Amino acid sequence: MKVVVGISGGSGSIYAISLLKVLKELNIETHLVVTTMGEYVIEHECGMKLEELKGLATYFHDNKNFAAPIASGSFKADSMVVLPCSMKTLSCVANGFSDSLLARACDVTIKEGRKLILVPRETPLSPIHLENMLKLSRIGVTIFPPSPGFYNHPETLEEIVLNMTGRILDMMGVENNLVNRWKGL
Repeated sequence: MKVVVGISGGSGSIYAISLLKVLKELNIETHLVVTTMGEYVIEHECGMKLEELKGLATYFHDNKNFAAPIASGSFKADSMVVLPCSMKTLSCVANGFSDSLLARACDVTIKEGRKLILVPRETPLSPIHLENMLKLSRIGVTIFPPSPGFYNHPETLEEIVLNMTGRILDMMGVENNLVNRWKGL
């Protein structure tokens, strides 16, 4: 399995780090691309430098490198996830504005009919944000706000993050035991 992981400048980079760690543990090939603001937010929120982040991925691609394999539809990835997904990135994807490798890889994922998951981290949402999300959802893109449930009574931030990581893996079709699944009353 091959997964493209994009990190843009929204808050919530802790989810991206968690996903990359789990995919690495599962021996799933990852192709990472990070925006300039994504790099900034990871360092600000998590204290992680880009070099350390690169070590969590199988391959790293510079966001300015349009010659990277993930820029082409002939590169066969099983799915792509952008987390966190800034509203700028979401807007670029919704409007076909491929001004970066990240946006181009999303465009390729859509045109090839592959699974694309966008994890937007913004609140409140404006009508423009909602229209862009609806536009993408109508063409099959999964819009996955990282809104944790509390019915499972998480006790730590790590439990919340791992549960969301497991839910994202579910969307990608990756079996996992990270989700504390609802069993009814």
